[in-house]
Amino acid sequence: MKMEIVRLEAGDDTLVMRVADDVFDEPVTPHRLAAYLREPGHFMVVALADGLTVGQCAAVIHRHPDKVTELYIDEVGVSSAFQRQGIARKMLDAMFAIGRENGCEEAWVGTEPDNRAARALYESRKEPHGPAEDFVMYVYDL
Repeated sequence: MKMEIVRLEAGDDTLVMRVADDVFDEPVTPHRLAAYLREPGHFMVVALADGLTVGQCAAVIHRHPDKVTELYIDEVGVSSAFQRQGIARKMLDAMFAIGRENGCEEAWVGTEPDNRAARALYESRKEPHGPAEDFVMYVYDL
């Protein structure tokens, strides 16, 4: 099986139409993916196994007037059938490189406290600034 990590660009949305289970939270819709890929500062890398999308990592650049530019890793997903093969690590490495290319000095990612697999992945990366932080999130309908 040929496995590759690919950075998606605007127009590459057809690469993500064959998707394995558990890669995204919801079904991918072509118009949403196309809009995401056209948006400046939005990035996505996918893991392809013989043309099947088995992993994805999405990130957004946050620019601040008073802090360093940072890369927010918004999503990391790998099909359960392909987990524990280093795919998420390779996608994070690719995304960190994209962040550096775009002037980011930091990257950050969050997960649920009980998501042991995600926490093990993130804690295995190069030394973070410190231990995981407590985090409270509020979601609003607009």
